[in-house]
Amino acid sequence: MTKLSEYVKTAEAAEILGVSQNTLRTWAEAGKIPVRRNPVNGYRLFRRRDLEKFLEDIANPPKKPKRN
Repeated sequence: MTKLSEYVKTAEAAEILGVSQNTLRTWAEAGKIPVRRNPVNGYRLFRRRDLEKFLEDIANPPKKPKRN
């Protein structure tokens, strides 16, 4: 069972990633970062683990093979 403490709202998630809330919403709508909705109030919720993985992925992008 997932705990609510594992999730943050948009403002805190944007602060963790160092982007604006609008940028975070855009990324979430584009599927770049997983987002869930609180079934009671509809707020966007971001799992802390997903934010950490997103930061790791952008810090260590896959290397492209060099073309000759």
